[in-house]
Amino acid sequence: MSNLPISLSILPASPLSPDWGMLPIAECGEPLVTLTDSPRLRLKPVYAELALAGASTTMQLRSGAAERLEQALSLLPETLGVLVLDVFRPLSVQQALWDWQWAEVTRDYPLLTRAETHEKVRDFVAEPSADPAKPTPHRTGGAVDLTLFDLATSEPLPMGTDFDEATDATQTDWFERFPHEPFTTNRRLLYDAMTRAGFVNYPNEWWHYEFGTRRWAACQGTNLAVYGSAE
Repeated sequence: MSNLPISLSILPASPLSPDWGMLPIAECGEPLVTLTDSPRLRLKPVYAELALAGASTTMQLRSGAAERLEQALSLLPETLGVLVLDVFRPLSVQQALWDWQWAEVTRDYPLLTRAETHEKVRDFVAEPSADPAKPTPHRTGGAVDLTLFDLATSEPLPMGTDFDEATDATQTDWFERFPHEPFTTNRRLLYDAMTRAGFVNYPNEWWHYEFGTRRWAACQGTNLAVYGSAE
């Protein structure tokens, strides 16, 4: 039985210090573990399905993050499951995704300057970095992209936008002004379960959650990340 409260809401994201991306990392050494399909935890490696260069069909998370994902699943109503879309991502895939998103933004927003395009792409994809002191979230093995699905139909729940859609409506709290829309409730369910399990949300993407990363450390107020690069 779910332990979710009757009334849910998505809290506005608190502003982070401008230098949060420079927080130190005390690598804890947790291994990557391979996720496996189960009735309520299904895997859909979207970037492998898109044939993105280097993307793998094997989906991995740090062991601590994987445990918290199972905890989040236990907090959801028993009629729902979690569909995992992306997890650990090596640098080569991060670069390929950056290039792909750049092409998408250029196509959809042809009047943007190069600098404006760069900022738009950064809203949705972390800029690739080979610096071991500045790993992108997915490269740490502590980030997961996911959504919810209905066990009875196996269909993903409506969330108001598609995964990776480059629009403002992907902001996690975008639809809080429309509390009776079904996708508002669905986003709240995902947000509440994931944050109660210890993850933090990236506010520009309703599907993206992190544990152990520098953003997680900044949001938690610990100012010390525990996951560096998992490569």
